[in-house]
Amino acid sequence: MSALTLAVLLSLVSAVAYAGGAILQERVAVSSPQHTYAPLRRPVWWCAVALNGLGALLHVAALAYGPLSLVQPLGALTIVFALPMAALFVHRKAGATAWRGAIMATVGLAGLLSLTGSASEQSLEGTERLMVALVTVGTVLTLMTLAHAVHRHPVVRSVLLAGAAGVAFGIASVFTKSVAVEWTEDGALAEFWSFLVIAALATSGMLLSQASYRGAGLAAPLATVTVVNPVVAAAVGLTLFGETFRYGTTGTALALACGVVAAGGLILLTTERISGSRKAAAESVVAALPAQPVPRSPRAITEGEPLTRRVEAPVRDADSRGPAKDEGDRYDKWYSSRGERDERIRS
Repeated sequence: MSALTLAVLLSLVSAVAYAGGAILQERVAVSSPQHTYAPLRRPVWWCAVALNGLGALLHVAALAYGPLSLVQPLGALTIVFALPMAALFVHRKAGATAWRGAIMATVGLAGLLSLTGSASEQSLEGTERLMVALVTVGTVLTLMTLAHAVHRHPVVRSVLLAGAAGVAFGIASVFTKSVAVEWTEDGALAEFWSFLVIAALATSGMLLSQASYRGAGLAAPLATVTVVNPVVAAAVGLTLFGETFRYGTTGTALALACGVVAAGGLILLTTERISGSRKAAAESVVAALPAQPVPRSPRAITEGEPLTRRVEAPVRDADSRGPAKDEGDRYDKWYSSRGERDERIRS
């Protein structure tokens, strides 16, 4: 097996592991809404952590055997793998709009990463690392604050938290690259603080991604994390590492177009989830209303039935007529006496 084939296989398995971890995280968020960030007592959540760790290790291994321009775009397949896996294992089917958004985000991200130039051997210096770490902390805290401010809109809140998780993961990758470039056996202690930053960013990204799945489903938060993570890392590489897009001005224009396509996919996923949440909320409100009696409509007149009908008076029992019985007896006696008088007159 060639090194290129092995890199492709490792990248695909890594994407599957990431997708499995995301599905488990979403299920934990649904079943344990009281634990927003770290449901430590849920074994399923630890399985999700293990799958995400496995995906990261396989991704690093794939980079050792294949070029960055091949491995990074294949990592974007996590979104495409997650939707059918969710439908197969947890019976969560995605609609046509979600599929279109996922495919747009995947294609746009894959195109953007494939146009990014090869990684240079430049790493962040001490001052640059401090600046990047401070900017990252500020960005993550800002996104978390905005997410808390829009807590009444679960989908928007989840996308903001997923964006914060993507920023944390992306900068963790940048620090990992810097440590890998400057790694020496004698300088391991000098990189201690960088290891602490990597651990803090990776942990923060995991907790924020877990919180992003509460109330927003699977596709929108996963797509946001998958897109923001490499885009942030690529942006740092372009600005601080001296990396460039391939094919000059044409490549830059194509990269911008791919970025627009990826952003359109994220917007499509977000709006699809918002409309679905509104529909579910309306259905729950209708279900909570008390049952109202349905008024009966007048019976339609059938063909041949007369428009007017004789209404028979109710028949009273002879014993229950009361005073009316005495009146009738007096009338009968008067009528009989009148008849006898008329007979006498005629005779």
